[in-house]
Formats: sequence, C-alpha cells, structure tokens
Amino acid sequence: MNRLSTDSLADAGREALEAALGEQLNALLSASHAINVRAAARFDDSLQPAAFHLIRWLYSYGPASAAVLAESTAMDRSSVSRLIKQLEALGYVRRESSPEDGRAILLSLTGHGQEKIVEALKEKGTVFYERIAGWKDEQLYEFVEMLRQFNGLNP
Repeated sequence: MNRLSTDSLADAGREALEAALGEQLNALLSASHAINVRAAARFDDSLQPAAFHLIRWLYSYGPASAAVLAESTAMDRSSVSRLIKQLEALGYVRRESSPEDGRAILLSLTGHGQEKIVEALKEKGTVFYERIAGWKDEQLYEFVEMLRQFNGLNP
C-alpha cells in the first residue's frame, strides 16, 4: 500500500494522488458496506442485506416497479422478486396500482416499513455524523459539493 503523508500529498504527482483517492474511496466503501450490513441486521435480522438495500432504495426514491428496483440496485429480477415477497410477508412493502397505468404494479413501503427504516438509518448515520462532528460548515459544504461532482450529480 502506497501511503502519502499529508505533507507529501501536495507535492505528489497525479498518479500518486489518484492512487491515494482510490485508497480513500475503498476505505469509505468498505466502511459503508459494513455499516449497511449491521443496519440490515438491526432492521430485521431475518433479512439478507440485499433486502435492506431494496427497502433503503424505496425509502429514498419512492414507489417503483420490480424492474426499476432490479435495474437501480444491480440485482437480477428473480432475486428482487424473491426478496419483495419476503418483505411483503413481513409487512414492510406493499403492492399498489400505478396511478399512470392501472395495469402496472408499483412497490412501496408500508407505514411499518417506513418506521423501521427511519430507525435503522438514524443508527447508521450516527457513525458517519461522528466523523464530521468537528468539521466547520464550510468544510462540510465543500466535501458535499466535491462528492456531488465526483458522482456526476452537478451540471
């Protein structure tokens, strides 16, 4: 592992900076995955983390078809279908007709599903919020803007 000290970071070449960025992104993704697995277990320990991922997606983006869920979460449709049946049986997700096309079925969270995901996300967020607690608002703003840009969310 090629680590750069804070002092040498400014003097490093582009390749070394990109490698350092890769290391930090890997650390963030690993930490995020571990937190998601723990949050999924706290949400309902009978569920696989993939089911929690579907719940999280529905919470963030609202009702969607199973096909949209599968595409958006990079899961195959059969897995999504199986997980949705499990989530329905547990009372976290419901099926409803699409307001635009009554033949289409949308999946959405039940009130119980909403309550449980809010609790799980509060616990999950605590870990990251602790890491930024000492940051000034300007630092946090810059970090958010850089992440937006990195994720392709800025025009």
